[in-house]
Amino acid sequence: MRKIAILGSTGSIGTQTLQVIESNPELFSVELLTAQNNWELLVQQALKFQPNEVVIGNRKNYQAVKDALSGTDIKVYTGKESIVDSVKSSNIDIVLTALVGFAGLEPTISAIKSGKTIALANKETLVVAGELITKLAIDSKVPILPVDSEHSAIFQCLAGERSPIEKIILTASGGPFRNFSYEQLTSVTSSEALNHPNWCMGNKITIDSASLMNKGLEVIEAKWLFGLKPEQIEVVIHPQSIIHSMVQFEDASIKAQMGLPDMRVPIQYALTYPYRAKSDFPRLDFQNFSQLTFEQPDTKKFPNLALAREAMVKGGNMPCILNAANEIVVESFLQNDISFLSMSEIIAEVMNKSSFIQNPSIDDYEQSDNEARVKTVELLSYKH
Repeated sequence: MRKIAILGSTGSIGTQTLQVIESNPELFSVELLTAQNNWELLVQQALKFQPNEVVIGNRKNYQAVKDALSGTDIKVYTGKESIVDSVKSSNIDIVLTALVGFAGLEPTISAIKSGKTIALANKETLVVAGELITKLAIDSKVPILPVDSEHSAIFQCLAGERSPIEKIILTASGGPFRNFSYEQLTSVTSSEALNHPNWCMGNKITIDSASLMNKGLEVIEAKWLFGLKPEQIEVVIHPQSIIHSMVQFEDASIKAQMGLPDMRVPIQYALTYPYRAKSDFPRLDFQNFSQLTFEQPDTKKFPNLALAREAMVKGGNMPCILNAANEIVVESFLQNDISFLSMSEIIAEVMNKSSFIQNPSIDDYEQSDNEARVKTVELLSYKH
């Protein structure tokens, strides 16, 4: 019986993780659930799964959660510092981090220092502070198990392998605008961008997928997860999303991990690793996919992928700056305040104007994140 903490239990990954846990009651129990704002769903989840603790990030919702759970033994806490403290509990075996953005960094560091296995669905943690996190995980002898479908695919392809990787090939669906011309992209709306052809995800990651920033962040994350050089990471557009990623070895062999687009598969693999649990998830029928196609990403139409690679190559705090600027522009695009193409333009400008630090500390990361957000908001004000 593995005791699970889910940071961000009310989001897309969090709710699907609870589906996996519900389907395997003999394998898992829920120890901790956290949410930022969605206190009603957090309460529903707590009543159903009976964790030891819940944390509501937004303090103004604390009393509502406390009142709703007053007839139970569930402890209720609030605030970011409570999340950081709660993951230290000796009862927790695995911490699944599904918080969105930079917010996932501090709780993940706390969980690693406490010796917890990390099931990582918050890619920004490794994007922002990959060197720091990977060193901390090695020093603490803590495994980081990827939950992203692409990184899980690479992880699964490497199982049992002892030979060096020549390169990895991350697949990308191309998003809803794959076949749009540059002119068409000038007028796309956030509601169109949220209509992903293959995956059902949260708003932020869906916009990132449409702009290919999600793939750019995954490239940076892969560098740290698998100890790769930038030139060992390739991206290919694969519209069907059946091959989730591939590994090429030195003998020219390529291994691919395949399946229908279903996030519960990599979630379950991370929670049961190194074993595989039986599931009733839909199975891939090749008769329904007579063609699997591949094409090169177009970084002229989707410059975010090139910006992410540039940030990865430069290193230091540049990925942190990229991530912070992206979080702000995505929120602005979701509110229809800026155009789709403006997002990349503003990110590039923030990267050029922000202070570069080659060997940042955790305090430097926090300052860089804050500085980049301030600069992005200033640039947005000029756009209006």
